[in-house]
Amino acid sequence: MKVLLIQDVDNLGYAGDVKKVANGFGRNYLLPQQLAVLATPGALKQAETIRKTAEKHRAQETEDARAIANQLTDLTLVFERRAGETGKLYGSVTSGDIAEAIQEKTAIEIDRRKVSLHEPIRNLGEQEVSIKLMIDVSTTIQVEVLPLGGILERERLSQAEVDQIEAEATDEAEAMDEAETADEAEATDEAEATDEAEAADETEPEVAVEAETVDEVEQAETQPGAEVATEAEESEIEEPETPATDETAAEEKVE
Repeated sequence: MKVLLIQDVDNLGYAGDVKKVANGFGRNYLLPQQLAVLATPGALKQAETIRKTAEKHRAQETEDARAIANQLTDLTLVFERRAGETGKLYGSVTSGDIAEAIQEKTAIEIDRRKVSLHEPIRNLGEQEVSIKLMIDVSTTIQVEVLPLGGILERERLSQAEVDQIEAEATDEAEAMDEAETADEAEATDEAEATDEAEAADETEPEVAVEAETVDEVEQAETQPGAEVATEAEESEIEEPETPATDETAAEEKVE
C-alpha cells in the first residue's frame, strides 16, 4: 500500500514523502499512530504543504533534540533484577523501563519508541543503548543490570574505596612530612660539618707554627758546635777569679 507520511518516521522517511509499505505495517502501525495517511489524490495535493511545514518544525525539533542528546550523554542507568547463577534474569529490562528511568533521573520525557532496544535485556551486565531522538539526532547511554541488593553492595564498596583513598592520601602526606624532616636534618648535619671543617682549617696554621718552633729548638740542640759553646759558656760562668796570695804579691814586688 502507498502512504503519505505526515511525520518523520525512523528508517522510513520524512513528512511529505510518499512511501510504499507492507499492508500490515501501514494499517497496524503507521495509520493508527497518525504517522501517515493513505496516499489518495486529495492527500497527495497536500504533500508539498506538509513537507514545507514539516521542514520548519524539523529545524526547531532538531535544535531541541540536540540539547536533549547533550544532557543524556554519559548517562548511566542501573537496574536491579532477580537472576540465576548463570546471570539470566527472572524477568527483563524493557524500553519502557529505560524511558521511565530516564525521566526519573533527568526529568526528560522520552517516548519508549525512541529507545532503540531490539529486544528486552534478559541478562546481568552492562551494555550501550541508543536513544534515537530524531532521524539524524541520537545518543547512547549505559544500562547496567545488577542482581537484587547489588546497588547497596556497590555503595558499600564505593564507601570502602573512598576510605581507602583517604587512608592512602594520609599515608602519603605523612611520608612527605618525614622526608622533609629528614632533608632538614641532613641539611643541618651538613652545615655543622662545614662549620667544623672551617674551624679546623683556621687552627692548622697555629699548630704548624708551634711545630716549626719545636723543630728549630731540637735542631739547634743537636748541632756539635752549639754543645761545645754551651759548655764553654758554662765554664766561664762557673769558675770565679782566684784572689792573689801574699807570695804571689811578694814575687811581683821583687821583680
